[in-house]
Amino acid sequence: MKMRRTLLALTAVAATLGTFSTAGVAAEPYKSEYRMSLVVGTAFPWGKGGQIWADLVKERTQGRINIKLYPGVSLIQGDQTREFSALRQGVIDMAVGSTINWSPQVKELNLFSLPFLMPDYAAIDALTKGEVGKQMFATLYKAGVVPLAWGENGYRELTNSKRPVRTPADLKGLKIRVVGSPLFLDTFSALGANPTQMTWADAQPAFASGAVDGQENPMSIFTAAKLHNVGQKNVTMWGYVADPLVFVVNKDIWASWTPADQAVVRQAALDAGKQEIEIARKGLAEAGQPLLKDIAAMGVNIVQLSAAERGEFVKATRPVYEKWKKTIGADLVNTAEKAIATRQK
Repeated sequence: MKMRRTLLALTAVAATLGTFSTAGVAAEPYKSEYRMSLVVGTAFPWGKGGQIWADLVKERTQGRINIKLYPGVSLIQGDQTREFSALRQGVIDMAVGSTINWSPQVKELNLFSLPFLMPDYAAIDALTKGEVGKQMFATLYKAGVVPLAWGENGYRELTNSKRPVRTPADLKGLKIRVVGSPLFLDTFSALGANPTQMTWADAQPAFASGAVDGQENPMSIFTAAKLHNVGQKNVTMWGYVADPLVFVVNKDIWASWTPADQAVVRQAALDAGKQEIEIARKGLAEAGQPLLKDIAAMGVNIVQLSAAERGEFVKATRPVYEKWKKTIGADLVNTAEKAIATRQK
């Protein structure tokens, strides 16, 4: 009888503690600093998004959650393809990460890198704000992180130091820096280029020395990194791939915060993501694309493809698209295609 009373008492204490914890006390003490990984610094829209998130969280939690930015993926020696694994393992507490960089670990994220899937900003929004976005978040959660909001690195345009590129034939033999994604290697190989995988930190010196001819990145990266100063004098606006970003938190870190603070961090991520997307699209989404005028004024040759010219690139990369559709999952790709076809422009 005495043992039974003791067990009942312990059960009551446990229940009380559980209720108290859920009501506002975290299971573990908060860290003095949380580490946020970023590939680029705050000169770039991507890095600005991370800074905005960190600032909003600190302000809205009255400093209970203090976040330090680690650009250049410095927590993992600059290897951006290892970021997701490090985040899942707890080496990184939180991140604003690229769907491209995380796609080797989460195959569904390759969806956004299918060549010429998303023809305009409305297409990106149709995916991230719709059923595809929900499915992606569920997949990321199962993979071991807590996704909170979408951001955007932007459309990845082609630049090189050799010649204007208007046709797939113009790419033949050009050494193009790409991220460590097999899909990117397949895409540029199909176009006759020589894709070369390297980190962003290694890429810029390679452009300056002429060891690498070109690269593909959003124009905000082009301007912030001043790529016109390292020989990248030819730009082709082909909009072949856009790169959504994801604001995420490590699962254990997330569980260590009170529900009230979780809500604050989530809303801060949503607010930061919205601001970051506006920054990333500035000068490109508006009529006349004023950012391109600024770039042309730097002595850069900008090629705007006609629909027919762009169609030749689409045709050349279609076998890659079909191959990777199977890898990503035909149902997911079909859902994405339908969302884009019925989007509000």
